Amino acid sequence: MLKKILIAVAVLLAGLLLLPFTQPDTFTVHRSRQIQAPPEQLRALINDLRAFNRWNPYDKKDPAMQSSYSGPAAGPGARYAFKGNSEVGEGSLTITASTPQQVGMRLDMSAPMEAHNDITFTLVPKAGGTEVTWAMRGNCPYIAKLMGLIFDMDAMIGKDFEAGLAALQQLAERD
Repeated sequence: MLKKILIAVAVLLAGLLLLPFTQPDTFTVHRSRQIQAPPEQLRALINDLRAFNRWNPYDKKDPAMQSSYSGPAAGPGARYAFKGNSEVGEGSLTITASTPQQVGMRLDMSAPMEAHNDITFTLVPKAGGTEVTWAMRGNCPYIAKLMGLIFDMDAMIGKDFEAGLAALQQLAERD
């Protein structure tokens, strides 16, 4: 009887460890919000990392975070390096591309786990304002797939994107 239970547990455990291999190798999280402001005003709040951090929800999660800026003040090459608590981690954010309709960034994390993700902010003029979409794409290694069985990464990251877009809206519509 004990042997059958151990075999059943081993089969179940093996199944759980193999399940992540059925998940996609990449992930995408995106959220959108209609903001009553012109695209150029919103772009200025995204394309300059100091302005970006006025509404960036991750920058608010650790008031004692160590950070520094380098490169140009705005646009491609502007870089923000940070080292914060376990919720924020350690890494850098670099603007890689900038057009009137889109700002691209590269997020390179070294802690709590290494990751290299592409971020895109898309600005689409709509009647009375702009639809802003915040998207992040990246590779999904085995450990992230395994964690994804327990945690809903889209919901976790998505709620931060929603909070950030709400803060961007508040800032843009107030100005």
